[in-house]
Amino acid sequence: MSAPAAPTSPWQYPDFRLLAFSRAFGTLGIQMLAVAIGWQVYDLTHSAFAIGFVGFCQFAPSVLLVLHAGHLADQLDRGRILGLAHLLAGVAAAVLMAATFFSAVSPYLIYAMAVLLGVMRIFGAPAGQALLPNIVPKEVFSSGVALNSMAFQLATILGPALAGGMFFFGTVAVYAAALLMLAIGGISALLIRTRTRGEKRPMNTENLWAGMKFIFARPIMLGAISLDLFAVLFGGVVALLPIYARDILHIGPQGLGLLRSAPAMGAALMSLYLSRYAIKNRAGFWLLASVVVFGVATILFGFSMNPLFAMGMLLILGGADMVSVYVRSHLMQLHTPDAMRGRVASVNMLFITTSNELGDFESGLMAGWLGTVPAVVFGGVMALVITALVAWRVPRLRKLKSLARIEVEETVPPS
Repeated sequence: MSAPAAPTSPWQYPDFRLLAFSRAFGTLGIQMLAVAIGWQVYDLTHSAFAIGFVGFCQFAPSVLLVLHAGHLADQLDRGRILGLAHLLAGVAAAVLMAATFFSAVSPYLIYAMAVLLGVMRIFGAPAGQALLPNIVPKEVFSSGVALNSMAFQLATILGPALAGGMFFFGTVAVYAAALLMLAIGGISALLIRTRTRGEKRPMNTENLWAGMKFIFARPIMLGAISLDLFAVLFGGVVALLPIYARDILHIGPQGLGLLRSAPAMGAALMSLYLSRYAIKNRAGFWLLASVVVFGVATILFGFSMNPLFAMGMLLILGGADMVSVYVRSHLMQLHTPDAMRGRVASVNMLFITTSNELGDFESGLMAGWLGTVPAVVFGGVMALVITALVAWRVPRLRKLKSLARIEVEETVPPS
């Protein structure tokens, strides 16, 4: 009898399906929470700074816990960490649902729940990122990255759109639906059978900083994640979408849901394309070009006065950002030893959280000082400037050809 054919798709692995379900439903819940929180804070305060401060509250736990989160992801079962993180976010949804129902919600309560969501993200994301290479082999890993990202992006499309639609039934309904999605996501992760408990290591300074040292010793990895950090830190527009929806485009909370869905729709389309046509050559060029497109689309969005044009620009910048995510995912996951993946993923998550959540805070501050439209345009210009600086200062990243060959240059220590 001949041996059974090896699986040719990550979908053939049950644990991959569970991971994809967990990420999809968990992301649905988080995105619904984000829309409800953003609209509710702006409705209560009419302040761009208040919207940005939500991002700061989510960022703050990262600074304190990121290294510990990565260490635990290399020590404990990654599926269980991911599942418990989703359930923790469900607690935040339940608290906000109850407070809104009893008319007891306040900006300060929302800020406190944002901190809880930040804790959830900093523990859950490294575990989820480090888990994927344990579940699927290298032969189908590229497809796994793209499909896993597509599940995330599809949920990021549907989550805000569903939240916007459910505003017809009230904010309480949005929080209730988010709670249900997070519960499904948490249970799916807890059902993953692959066990990843690593070798016990003491939680000392050397082990906690190992992930940071690993990345800083590899110029291509450091350059790629630094590019994303500073481009999105300045160029992100998500935090200001409630202002665009209410005061500039005049499309209300339902329109806000569509605006928040648009970048993810562009990213999902790009994920689908990359799952079939992987980047096999000139990876560095495509990474830098994608950030240029991101910056230009951000500038054009800043000037938009038409909802359809605004959504089109958000669609384009989402697709461009997905190319950056794709390249960084390969660099971080394929070329990191399994024993280090949790700690390296936690450092990557710190960079992502800094760019997204601290970027939201920066957007709120700039909008408060300059005005909303000038703040967005300034961010797009800064993304272009940062791309030029990285291309100049990190020539190895600019000249990077194949993602598969970096292992020889970056991960094998000199003898």
